[in-house]
Parts: sequence; C-alpha cells; structure tokens
Amino acid sequence: MPMNALSTDLYQLTMMAGYFHRQALDVRATFELSVRRLPPHRSFLVAAGLEQALSYLEQLHFSADEIAWLQDLPAFAHVPPPFFDYLRSFRFSGDVWGMPEGTPLFPMEPMLRVSAPLAEAQLVETALLAIINFQTTVASKAVRIVRAAAGRSVMEFGARRAHGLDAALLAARASYLAGCDATSFVEAGREFGIPLIGTMGHSWILAAPTELDGFTSYARLFGDRTVLLLDTFDVDAATQTIVDSQLRPQGVRIDSGEDLAASARAVRDRLDRAGLTSTRIIVSGDLDERKIADLVAARAPIDTFAVGTALVTSEDAPALGGIYKLVEMEDEGVIRRVMKRSKGKNTWPGRKQVWRVSIGGRAARDVIAFDDEPAPAEASPLLQPVMHHGARTTAAPSLENSKRYCRRMTDALPHALLTLERSADYPVQPSEALEATIR
Repeated sequence: MPMNALSTDLYQLTMMAGYFHRQALDVRATFELSVRRLPPHRSFLVAAGLEQALSYLEQLHFSADEIAWLQDLPAFAHVPPPFFDYLRSFRFSGDVWGMPEGTPLFPMEPMLRVSAPLAEAQLVETALLAIINFQTTVASKAVRIVRAAAGRSVMEFGARRAHGLDAALLAARASYLAGCDATSFVEAGREFGIPLIGTMGHSWILAAPTELDGFTSYARLFGDRTVLLLDTFDVDAATQTIVDSQLRPQGVRIDSGEDLAASARAVRDRLDRAGLTSTRIIVSGDLDERKIADLVAARAPIDTFAVGTALVTSEDAPALGGIYKLVEMEDEGVIRRVMKRSKGKNTWPGRKQVWRVSIGGRAARDVIAFDDEPAPAEASPLLQPVMHHGARTTAAPSLENSKRYCRRMTDALPHALLTLERSADYPVQPSEALEATIR
C-alpha cells in the first residue's frame, strides 16, 4: 500500500510552510483522533488501522522529486527556499498513543493521540484519518455481521466490490480482525496471513461440456478441498448430480435464490440422505447482517456465510466522520489546552486518557480524563504508548492476537450493545476536571 509525504491535503502543506515562516517549529502540539457520533444503528465502533498508521509515520519523508514538484506549485510561489531545505531532512519524530486494534470505542473517545512538533503533527492528519477511518468502518461492520451469524463461520468475499485494490486488501484485514474466518482475496492471505477460501465461478460450469463434467473435473484436481457451486442452472438438479456421481465435496455453495433458507434445507436433506453429512453448505449473494440474522432465526442449515459488498463498503454506513483536532500546545515549557467551541463541532481540550470501568468482568462505563489524572477505581486505560520519538515502542501484535483481543473486548460489552438495533447507549463520562473546562 504505497504512501508518501504527498498523501495529504494541500492545506496541510501550506500550514506547514506557515508554521515554518512563523518560526513555530519548536512548538509542540497534541492532536487527537476521535468520532463525534456513531453511525446509524451502531452502538459502538471497533478501532482498526493502527498498524498501517504507524508504518506510515515510520517511513514518512519527502523525496527530492516530491520537493521539486512542490516548489513548482502556484500555492508555494512565495514560500522561501529554506522551507524546502527543511523538507529534505523531514522525519516524523513525535510520540503516539493509540487504542489497540480491536478495541470497542464510543463517541468523543480519542482512539489515537499524536504529540509532535506542530508541523509534523499537522502534516499527518489526512493520512491518519484515511487509514483509521476506513479500517474502523469495516471492522465495525464486520463485528455486526459476525455477531449476527451466531457462531457460524463468516467469510469476506468482497474484493471485487471494494473501492480499489488497496481498499480490498485493508478491508480483508479489518474484517478478519473483527471476527471473519477467511477471505477470498489472495493478496490479503500473502500480506497478512489470513486464511484463504475459494470455490468456483459460474463461468467454470458454463465453460464445461456439462455440469457433471464441470463438477467431476474440478473435484479430480482439488480433491478434498473441493467446493462446488450449485446455482448455475438449478440448485436441486445440481445437488442430485453430485449425489448420483458419488462425489464427496468439502462444501457446496448457493449464490442466488429468493429463499436461501428453503434452498439450504432442500440441499441439506438430499446430501444427508446420500450420506454426505460432512459436506458444508455455504451461502452468498448480497448478504448483510440482517439477512444473516433472519437465516439464523429461521434455523436454516447453513454452515458458512460469504459476505461481500455489504461488508467491504459498509453499505449502510460507508463513511465514518472521524476528526483529528488540536487539543494542546506547548511552547517554551508553557502548556496551553485548546478546544473548538463551534456548535455541533465542539471538541474537548487537553491530552486525554480513556478509562474503561469494569464490574464483574463486564464493561460498565468509560471515563475520559486528562492524561495526568489518577485512574478511576476498577478501570483500565485504553490508550497505550505505541511510538516514542518516531520509533515504535513495542513490536506490533500479530493479527491473530488482535483478533482474539477484539473478541474478548467485545464479549465484555453490555449485552444490550450487541444487538443489531441501537437499543441502548453506553455511558461515557468526562472526569470532573475535564467537565469543568468544557462547561
């Protein structure tokens, strides 16, 4: 996923030039990334994208070609040469605190905190928002889908509907982090070690002399990993073809039909009567969490749900309104907390920590406090130090560990938050000291 120093908005660069001209490079700034409100139907979000955000910060620099190109832009016509000399040695040197990937979070809670020289902290706004907003959006959707499946397997099948191949890759990662079992996107398997699954396309059957020939030739090649597609012509007839040919596929997939529950029941019955009790039934075709919940409620004999468009585009809530706002300045040892007061777009000042208070192993409330306040009773900090002076403080957790962490943290939420409808609000409170500054 290539990114460079120009992966930003123009105003970040013009402000950098302004800070340089004002001789404000030694001013240290803290920005926090959060969301003001939840998307429709969501009771919580799931933090994702931290690993890619840190990788971006680690490699951030300006190449000679990029600097030369910037110098020729009309916007920089009056910017003196020393600014471009500064860019030649530019590196991110700041400190970063972040919520571990997989953490459930709520509005106004900073999931990332960046403290760095002002120009550095300013430049990275666009990229950090793009990275974290997208993966958090997909992970938050994936949790809903996985929960709706009620223990049945969920596969991510959405690469062809993603908004570009980079999006397909990161959507597969975020989906797996949030509980999906596998992806169909091969590059995600290579890059992130996500298990891969594949069946066949309708074109395989259409290109064969007969459906039987398509099934048998495929099974000869792939053996006990064979998954056969049933709905190219007729699901019942295809199932009978499998039974009559004595094939024993690992699975069969149904990709269309007005009543997937009825189709699955008919297929299951016919397979079981032929002794194919271990052949799994996979369904796909414009599934989302609500359709899956309906199939589960109907007790349809489906083993695996393959979800594409609704997952990788987060179809019902495709854009997360993440914000990255200045909350504190430090100049010559003097700290100044700042906040935005505009109606509907206000922010909370100062460097903050988010504390999760648990009772009996279950999350009860969150407290947002200044980072130097003492911890509330029975509380754990959600923001962890992940980068110091531009270098990571610890090795990145494996994706598998982050996936297990996500499941554990989500399981610890109040049950009312885990439904498809937003039936309850989780209590998030500012500390007394913070509340006194925002009244």
